[in-house]
Amino acid sequence: MIRRLFLNDRFILVLIIINAILIFISGFEYSTVIKSRILMFDSIITVLFLLEVLFKVKEFGFKSYFRVKWNVFDFVLVFLAVPSLVTYAFSLDFIDLSVLLVLRILRVFKFLRFIKFVPGLSELILGITRALKTTILIMIGFAVYIFIVGVFSHYLFKDLYPACFGNPLISLYSVFKIFTIEGWFEIPEILSEGLSQTYTFFIYLYFIFIVITGGIFGLSLVNSIFVEAMLSDNNDELEKKVDDINNKLEILITKLNTK
Repeated sequence: MIRRLFLNDRFILVLIIINAILIFISGFEYSTVIKSRILMFDSIITVLFLLEVLFKVKEFGFKSYFRVKWNVFDFVLVFLAVPSLVTYAFSLDFIDLSVLLVLRILRVFKFLRFIKFVPGLSELILGITRALKTTILIMIGFAVYIFIVGVFSHYLFKDLYPACFGNPLISLYSVFKIFTIEGWFEIPEILSEGLSQTYTFFIYLYFIFIVITGGIFGLSLVNSIFVEAMLSDNNDELEKKVDDINNKLEILITKLNTK
């Protein structure tokens, strides 16, 4: 009975949900009693996850268990949560294991194992993979464009606005923000403070050019090609069905005409 319980994905999903809730509420301030209760339940969940691993290893065998990537993923997450269990079980309050205890948060990623139950997941993954392969050159070109504009902007505005263009790395980040249409109007206004109308005009013109080429045209191009590549397989399948229907209609019309 207990073995079947730990082999049941629905039961494990309930544990994962409870675990996520516990990790969430543990981030708030509580009294010592409530904190100890939360830690106790958290440790119980850790023990249950350990039992899940043990039952599955016993059920499927060591090699068969670790042959499945999701099981390896589960094992790593549970193993990283063991320090929190050891600290609670042996009351190791005198040892600072706060860094290791943070690793228990990684157990929330156990939710990912249930993505495999999403309908059409394999087709979705294939679509994303195909889209990434199709758009990889476009993305590289877009990254190169960001690099060029970022470095160029650094040398243009490093003295006027060091907070955004003080070094090439900060400048790259600022340009990327502008490409995402974030703060594109604030940065030019700060840059143009105290400058003549001529300099202000060219600064505005420069950033309008960046927003149009990178933020509007560039990102739109990458997005459109990515989406088109994801849907191309569905379109091919639809076209194939339409061709099959046309062929059947032609055969039917031919038979009718011969009669």
